[in-house]
Amino acid sequence: MAFVLPNLPYPKDAFGDILSVETFDYHHGKHHNAYVVKANELVAADPTLQGKSLVDLIKSSKGGLFNQVGQIWNHTFYWHCLSPEKKQPSGQLLDLINEGFGSVDALLDKLKAEAVGHFASGWAALILKDGKLEITSYHDADTPVAHGHAPLLILDVWEHAYYIDYRNLRPNYAERLLKEAIDWDFVALNLDGEGASRADQPG
Repeated sequence: MAFVLPNLPYPKDAFGDILSVETFDYHHGKHHNAYVVKANELVAADPTLQGKSLVDLIKSSKGGLFNQVGQIWNHTFYWHCLSPEKKQPSGQLLDLINEGFGSVDALLDKLKAEAVGHFASGWAALILKDGKLEITSYHDADTPVAHGHAPLLILDVWEHAYYIDYRNLRPNYAERLLKEAIDWDFVALNLDGEGASRADQPG
């Protein structure tokens, strides 16, 4: 079974000027899709890879295949981390935020700093480690799945994620998404440690 480009969880025009239709056309329709196409080509060429899920391949592959499957997972998870409706953390997630960072604003400031300070392409992330929240980042196509991390939230800081709408102003992109467009319900759902499965696909 070939990997597919997952549908977006919302219409492409749902975010107004936070993220444009043009950005979704290129980011989802072209960049994300290109990883799917290339991964399928690589898997089809090697019988030992066929039947393995996206997560299985991330954990067992290196080089070109790892880059493709890592990016399929990263992008799929990233789309689910976004919400066109402004939300706020609550419940257990809010308790963990206050425990680890003091306030939601403090968490957002640290996530923004991680995203802006990450050199070149990659992903800023909020993960769950030993029952506590932790902020980290991953270079290029690297992913929390490859390290056994429990992902809660990831933010794409590849230039193609923001250049159409924000040009070179990565700080503006990070701030707007973090303060106005995060699906905190999805983030909270991932406290169960099953976040990796929510962007997985069968082989």
